[in-house]
Amino acid sequence: MDAREFLRHYKYDERLVTGKYYKDEPVKVAAGDTVGVVLMNLGGPNTLEEIEPFLYNLFMDPAIIDMPFGGILRHWLSKYISTTRSKRVGKDYAKIGGGSPINKLTKEQAGQLEADLNRRFGKPANIIYKVYIAMRYWHPTSEETAEKMRKDGVNKVVLLPLYPHYSKTTTGSSLVFWRMLEDMGEIHNWPTAYVFEYATHPKYIQAISERIDETLARFPADQLKDIQLLFSAHGVPLHEMKQRRDPYCCLIHCTVEEVMKMREYDYAFHVAFQSKVGRAEWLTPSTPDKLKELAGGGHTSVLIIPIAFVTDHVETLYELDMLIRGQAETYGIEKYEVMAGLNTHKLFIEALAEVTVAQVAMVSEGGHQQTPGPLQASLPSKSSERNTRCHQCEFITDAACWEASPVTVSTLSNV
Repeated sequence: MDAREFLRHYKYDERLVTGKYYKDEPVKVAAGDTVGVVLMNLGGPNTLEEIEPFLYNLFMDPAIIDMPFGGILRHWLSKYISTTRSKRVGKDYAKIGGGSPINKLTKEQAGQLEADLNRRFGKPANIIYKVYIAMRYWHPTSEETAEKMRKDGVNKVVLLPLYPHYSKTTTGSSLVFWRMLEDMGEIHNWPTAYVFEYATHPKYIQAISERIDETLARFPADQLKDIQLLFSAHGVPLHEMKQRRDPYCCLIHCTVEEVMKMREYDYAFHVAFQSKVGRAEWLTPSTPDKLKELAGGGHTSVLIIPIAFVTDHVETLYELDMLIRGQAETYGIEKYEVMAGLNTHKLFIEALAEVTVAQVAMVSEGGHQQTPGPLQASLPSKSSERNTRCHQCEFITDAACWEASPVTVSTLSNV
């Protein structure tokens, strides 16, 4: 399904914000099953020539970018924007090697996740996990991935976004596209479960904290006392939160609070947003504005933490590490370091495995089921209990609590 066909059939509804294209229950599996785990990610151009069609696909997506019109007008405007922007964006990609590393890194994540899933959970239960990649705006596409899954004999599916924080503009867009392909008969319709968010999974939080420690090691000892931690997340238009009740901003702040709580609040920390596009009001403060504020307050050492990104790509390697670095230096920031993405950090891979198996219910011959995951997501705590929030906060939600829980066993019917 190309971008124009998707646009013709797309219609906004609350599932884009709630994620409820699938039931909130684990998929039932039995010994001998093959579970396909689909890593959903943005994708990126591998070469400079691929930038224009990649951008076209992105700007054509109504779930990520609102436009006051659709159809042929959106098509022509997206063509114009992608053509003009590709020339400038091409210069950015040229500075990081001529293409996005996101595809290579996601492939590495998929390989390590498949190995971890089968070692810890698949072999003991006599089921096979196969991990695949579905890029929303580039290859491999969802259709290409689904066809490979069919040929591989997959019979159950878990959709796993590489976005720890749910937003309609990221996970929501991938889910609605996958579901539309199913509904239109363009891909096989498997029994499916999905991961909504894992913003406070303990191993994800610990992986971030360890990456912070690795980055702190780059600072001279005499600068450690005054380091400011700046968590930089990809921004979204403000109306996504205010009008559509998108949980993204709240989930970002949940992650930040858990990271700093684990670190016992060892450094001053801040949250900002980057990558603003267009004239609409976005979540604030922007990352450059916050850096300017910190420099104005006499702070000269900043550690940037790309909190919403789990793979390095153009927005970390170029925007944060080159473009915004240059701005920070003009403000008076003398020591500026950017944390590497989680990529294939062992704890992050383990977190992905655990949120996956939390969506799998093993069914025995006697009709009993058990969820084998070591951690399960329980209801979120009250937003009023969270201290870390932005000045625009509307108390929409909090992240689910990932806690150890006893194995649940129940008799099933119609398995």
